Amino acid sequence: MSILNVEHLSHGFGDRAIFEDVSFRLLKGEHIGLIGANGEGKSTFMNIVVGKLQPDEGSVEWAKNVRVGYLDQHTVLEKGMSIQAVLRSAFDFLFEMEEKMNEICDNLGALPPEQMEEAMQELGTIQDLLTLHDFYMIDAKIEEVARALGLLELGLDKDVTDLSGGQRTKVLMAKLLLEKPDILLLDEPTNYLDEGHIEWLKRYLNDYENAFILISHDIPFLNSVVNLIYHMDNKQLNRYVGDYNKFREVYEMKKSQLEAAYHKQQKEIADLKDFVARNKARVATRNMAMSRQKKLDKMDVIELAEEKPKPEFHFLYDRAPGRYIFTTKELVIGYDEALSIPLNLTMERGEKIVLVGANGIGKTTLLKSILGLIKPLSGEVEAGDYLSIGYFEQEMSNVGDATCIDEIWNEFPSFSQYEVRSALAKCGLTTKHIESLVRVLSGGEQAKVRLCKLLNRKSNVLLLDEPTNHLDVDAKEELKRALKEYKGSILMVCHEPEFYEGLATKVWDCSKWTTKIL
Repeated sequence: MSILNVEHLSHGFGDRAIFEDVSFRLLKGEHIGLIGANGEGKSTFMNIVVGKLQPDEGSVEWAKNVRVGYLDQHTVLEKGMSIQAVLRSAFDFLFEMEEKMNEICDNLGALPPEQMEEAMQELGTIQDLLTLHDFYMIDAKIEEVARALGLLELGLDKDVTDLSGGQRTKVLMAKLLLEKPDILLLDEPTNYLDEGHIEWLKRYLNDYENAFILISHDIPFLNSVVNLIYHMDNKQLNRYVGDYNKFREVYEMKKSQLEAAYHKQQKEIADLKDFVARNKARVATRNMAMSRQKKLDKMDVIELAEEKPKPEFHFLYDRAPGRYIFTTKELVIGYDEALSIPLNLTMERGEKIVLVGANGIGKTTLLKSILGLIKPLSGEVEAGDYLSIGYFEQEMSNVGDATCIDEIWNEFPSFSQYEVRSALAKCGLTTKHIESLVRVLSGGEQAKVRLCKLLNRKSNVLLLDEPTNHLDVDAKEELKRALKEYKGSILMVCHEPEFYEGLATKVWDCSKWTTKIL
């Protein structure tokens, strides 16, 4: 049974086409991985199928009475909303029913007999629906899901804008699970999630009976939960049966076959053109030349897809720092309350250290305390000598209406326009991306703009907060290679073991220091 039909979909932004004549069908029980490089339009496709964006051409048709749940990487939680309020909003449709029921009850006395009977029937239907959806057990259900995702200990009255990226993702996921949709649409759900909750989500999706579409660049996660891959590439959407590894195998084989056919055809075209050029003027061979020309005119010419620019990352190294990068003395980190026991940590020149542990226990806070962006609650951080620090933040600060060129030029005013464009191109951004506003780019493209700033400034210490979030597979591989090559020291927050294995010289488990209940 078809749940979603997308036919002849075309869409673009300005003169930049994202899809051309794309068709897609979602069947009951399919577990789909939607993959593709940064900027290929995966999130745009999701926004079109849920009705947040109108396509330029084509149709999107859902089966009747299908409730869709969408976990969007760009969802904004408003200041002043508590965790409890966000979770209760999962039941808004039930609260609207209750409001309608109360309105009917208030007006019953004034209705004539024939309308009263109709109103009583509607009242009964609403009451049955409220009971069916466990309306009178909402608070108990919220508590159950909040406990499973580790939100209960944060306090359900906590303002959602005070939460870490991972905690916000968990709040949105809890809301989605409480909605109990028929279809799940998940846009990079593992971003900001710690290893424990990624495992929990993996188990949940493996047991999930309904269909889902999952956007992710986390290959081990994808391989463990999907049975179909849809690859978004060069404005097209192609279907592959199996997991990501099977897709790569088939994709590479098809690509090799197409390249071989292309080169064979190009040789044939060259031979035909040569024959026509040499023989069209001679009376004896003119007919043969015309025959060859007809063959050329009718030929269905094979075209190879334009190769996408692969990112090339090379961090500029400054002079060597002193032996110690930083030392902490009885350091207690936190905001209103302590997030750690007193810490006595030391990092030496050349070390590449990864911070791991659950969300919200202070990994980002520790980075910011070391940088001096947050004052410690007590104790001190002693910075080493001759440090040139490069800092990659978890999220991009407000960019307004700046283009990619503006962003880099503001950071490096002495660069020529050629140097700005060249720096962005080396990060894997095309000309169209480079000239776009930063705020319309995908999460992965924005991450590449931030990396561009880091790559073009000399440093001897890098502090990286979840640098792999949103990056596609090629960019992740290149970033790992560049960090292994980097001669400086690295302190990095990361939840992807396959990324930091072979790179880290030490792994610090922050859960051993935290004062938070895990």
